[in-house]
Amino acid sequence: MHKSLQMFVVGMLLSIGSVAMVSAAAAADPTDGTWTLNIAKSKFSPGPAPQSHTRTYATTAQGVALSYTVVAADGSKSSGHSNYKYDGKDYPITGSPDFDTLAVTRIDAYTATSVQKKNGKSIGTTTRTISKDGKVLTLTSKGTSAAGAAFNNVLVFDKQ
Repeated sequence: MHKSLQMFVVGMLLSIGSVAMVSAAAAADPTDGTWTLNIAKSKFSPGPAPQSHTRTYATTAQGVALSYTVVAADGSKSSGHSNYKYDGKDYPITGSPDFDTLAVTRIDAYTATSVQKKNGKSIGTTTRTISKDGKVLTLTSKGTSAAGAAFNNVLVFDKQ
């Protein structure tokens, strides 16, 4: 009888552990993965649209790692990187002439907002949304570039 009680307890612990592992996997950030800009569905004000834009998000022990590569309308290439947390604090980002930090706050599992800054001064905001099916990422950005031009862009990305 004692042996069967031990087997029952071990079985329950294994079941609970399996459920916890499945729950942790299901709770992964829906942005994780590689995303490619869908130029036809995106809007750029002012333009022109880039030739391409690819973003990769990965959840790490330090937060979220973001890498991106852009080929501008004129063919010039740029890339950048940031590691951030969803805590609203400023984190460095490379690759943009317009901003050098971003502060990201999670609204819910599918929505986050960020503030971009240059030399400590806010230059713009972005709302990032993921479709419920996890296949479309949309970035809606408003602000002023380093050159002083206002922008209002909607970038639509497809998950790869």
